[in-house]
Amino acid sequence: MPRDVLPMTFNGILFNKIKDNIKKETPEAPVFFVDLNLDQIIEAITAGKQEYNLKPFFYTSLSDIDSIRYRHEIMQDLENQILFGNIESFAQKMRTMREHLTRSDKLYYKYQKERWFLDAVEIYCSAVNDLVHDLSLSDLKSRGFLSFREYLKEYANSDHFTSLLVEIKKLKNDLSEIKYSLLIKENSIKVRKYESETDYSVDVEETFEKFEQGAVKDYRIDFHESQDMNHIEAQILDLTAKLYPDVFLPLDEFCIKNSSYIDETIGSFDREIQFYISYLKFTAIFKRDGLKFCYPVILDKSKDIYNYEGFDLALAYSLITEDSSVICNDFYLKDKERIIVVTGPNQGGKTTFARTFGQLHYLAGIGCPVPGREAQLFLYDKIFTHFEKEENIKNLRGKLEDDLVRIYDILNSSTTGSIIIMNEIFTSTTLKDAVFLSKKVMERIIQLDSLCVLVTFLDELSSFSEKTVSMVSMVVPENPAVRTYKIVRSVADGLAYALSIAEKYRLTYDHLEERIKS
Repeated sequence: MPRDVLPMTFNGILFNKIKDNIKKETPEAPVFFVDLNLDQIIEAITAGKQEYNLKPFFYTSLSDIDSIRYRHEIMQDLENQILFGNIESFAQKMRTMREHLTRSDKLYYKYQKERWFLDAVEIYCSAVNDLVHDLSLSDLKSRGFLSFREYLKEYANSDHFTSLLVEIKKLKNDLSEIKYSLLIKENSIKVRKYESETDYSVDVEETFEKFEQGAVKDYRIDFHESQDMNHIEAQILDLTAKLYPDVFLPLDEFCIKNSSYIDETIGSFDREIQFYISYLKFTAIFKRDGLKFCYPVILDKSKDIYNYEGFDLALAYSLITEDSSVICNDFYLKDKERIIVVTGPNQGGKTTFARTFGQLHYLAGIGCPVPGREAQLFLYDKIFTHFEKEENIKNLRGKLEDDLVRIYDILNSSTTGSIIIMNEIFTSTTLKDAVFLSKKVMERIIQLDSLCVLVTFLDELSSFSEKTVSMVSMVVPENPAVRTYKIVRSVADGLAYALSIAEKYRLTYDHLEERIKS
């Protein structure tokens, strides 16, 4: 949009670097989304926000720590409820403006379309000026908001914008001062300028008012209120426009000249800021239930990572909806540790823990606060997942062969900066072969020095090397059939779990011997 003075450069509220801002949005969800239930999370976050097309923002990871901090700063500014409300108010005005534009496009008659367009531009200008005022009173800290505030201030003071306001005001004043008379006779209507003819309606009402006794029937006709004009109204308006060309010709020119009146940067801000608004609204659901979120420290070299009181967002959302409690878990890796091997009873939360690990890193990688009291996470280059899938009869491969092909592709594409999450691999083969193949996979992951979570029924893998950490899903000691869904650092001991079950059902050697004797 032409201006005498261009506002300062503002790269965008989502990206602090021009090269990132012009990067093509990711139209499709990453392949690991379904395995980690991230598809459910993003669906819940963006619900009701379809007009903004936010999903591509949530599909696009950031590549450097400073870009993540840039978003953290903006999120933290928006935790101020006054600023949050101001942005919501701006968004509502912009939404109303778009509704007016949509209405204008759908209308048929020229001057009615133009009036709706004029109102839309007025709403836009009001939204901009109100936001300039609101941001001027805000104690902003983030680079993004500070830069946008300066951009918006300069834009609002530009000759183009101020002249737009002057034109709108003049057009609306001129339109409001138009008066005309209708001469209706039989099937004809004549339109002429109002010439101060006497308005007899007041005299008629006063004359008949004295005859009014109690409740009387109202014989006045109620005209149907509709935003659409009928053909008679449209012709009257056309004739009125001919009577006042000095008003309607400038209106025509205004609509043509300002057909693209929305500043591109402000239009982008209106859409992009919803990334933050929608995520913060989503996290508020969990915070009301006492669950915690934090801004993670992001590492790109060290792999000393941790998260305390984290949880699976997708599962937690479902549980809160059902008014059920959410179990939180901790993890950490330090020094040479790279692989978390998770063992324990079925239905004990192992897969949920693996998903949590992946969700935390992905959300951190798009610059969002993550579930947990405190977190330090790794800036990955790629995330790979291997979760059990139904056999695909189209590829004519058996389950074991399919597992091997998929895992080969993962290991071939992974780097030292990758995160690998595997859930119950090689379940279709013998125990001996499963152990052998799993160890080969772990050897390759160790060579890569990638971060990995491996959920397995093979206790042998938990002590494979100094880079592996054993974590076990726990049960209630007095009743081992009851899961606690807590995953803790512990020596994998499937026999201990089996023994506790045997004790519960009196199936140990001693119990059986006693029962046989009796």
